[in-house]
Amino acid sequence: MYPNLYYAFKDLFGLEIPALRFVNSFGFFLAIAFLVAAALLGMEMKRKSKEGLLQPTEMEITVGSPVTASELIINFLIGFLFGYKILALFFLSSEATQDPQTFIFSGMGNWPLGITLGALFAGLKWWDKKKHQLAKPEKRKVRIWPQDRVGEITILGLIFGVVGAKMFDIFENWSDFLERPLEYILSGGGLTFYGGLICATIAIIWYARKHNISVRHLADAIAPSLMIAYAIGRIGCQVAGDGDWGIYNAAYKTDAVGNILPAAPSDFDSSLKANATFFSHDLAEFGEVRNTFFPKPSALSFLPDWMFAYNYPNNVNKVGVPIAGCTEQHCAQLPVPTFPTPFYETVACLLLFLLLWSLRKKLKPVGSLFALYLIVNGLERFFIEKIRVNNRLNFLGMHPTQAEIISLGLVLTGIGLWIYLIRTYRQKTVK
Repeated sequence: MYPNLYYAFKDLFGLEIPALRFVNSFGFFLAIAFLVAAALLGMEMKRKSKEGLLQPTEMEITVGSPVTASELIINFLIGFLFGYKILALFFLSSEATQDPQTFIFSGMGNWPLGITLGALFAGLKWWDKKKHQLAKPEKRKVRIWPQDRVGEITILGLIFGVVGAKMFDIFENWSDFLERPLEYILSGGGLTFYGGLICATIAIIWYARKHNISVRHLADAIAPSLMIAYAIGRIGCQVAGDGDWGIYNAAYKTDAVGNILPAAPSDFDSSLKANATFFSHDLAEFGEVRNTFFPKPSALSFLPDWMFAYNYPNNVNKVGVPIAGCTEQHCAQLPVPTFPTPFYETVACLLLFLLLWSLRKKLKPVGSLFALYLIVNGLERFFIEKIRVNNRLNFLGMHPTQAEIISLGLVLTGIGLWIYLIRTYRQKTVK
């Protein structure tokens, strides 16, 4: 596992670059997910604009105005923070930057670098505004196409997506949050996708209506992007080991140095006794230690064992038992391997992305592609929850997970939306 890029570069290339401790692996793949999603969304919106399905809007802007005090202050603060914290990584001792979260929220940094870079950023802003300044500022009307707003839509989705994902994860794990609130908020793991999806959707719908962008066409354009973004994001979950794994696969066991070996049915009980302290959390949180005995099928013997059972060594959450001989910050591994559900979701969602992408020009009712996305996304998540570790709720006498309830709601919403759109489309076609 690579909780941050420092571990990845050290293991893959033999390079120890302390500054890479600040690049969380999950965050790295999350950034890639948003960049890929933004690129695909831009392509789809441009295609729809060429086909006359999306129209531009006009807005008035002022050009040639001098730089304002607020612009100088904002640019100075951005440059100062970048120099004081980021560039300081290359000058401070390794002991000072060993724990990235502690460093970021501490007073440690490099004042000369911060002030110098802040002054540089403010100076560049002043010079740029001075170069384009007019004797008399002018107001001009510009035409903005929906695809020109992809950057703003992506940033909006990123901010509300991450905040919503964190909020829903806190609600889902309320008892853990109350025990260590600050650590939980600043953790590199712990993001609930559906929380991000719901909050980001609300924000983007508001933005689309504000700028007269067809919500239905935008929804269809964004559906494949959401699916591929989720697939890439799950790569980050798998690589970082952020806790989004499955239930224990008792057909395998982990030895002291991290090797995954076949196990006998009785070995799981032995692991429970030998690691009673670790498993006590599962007992307290879930009332049981969820597991199943699932050896690799003979028909799939060519696949590596980790696809069926993985122990997530060096995981970012530091969950598990100590790894023999490990002296790094992240030295824990699971005593019994689990199903690598993030990997399963990556594969499933890549296939679903290809399905949506292939149908994007074929489905006629506007909004039907997004309805299909809701259905297949909900089904994928509902079934993966059956082998995934998650807190269970008490809902009408049943004990589903939060994700099962939301995913079922998405499926029903998608089916209802699909039926409505098809009926409306047929009625218009007949007339």
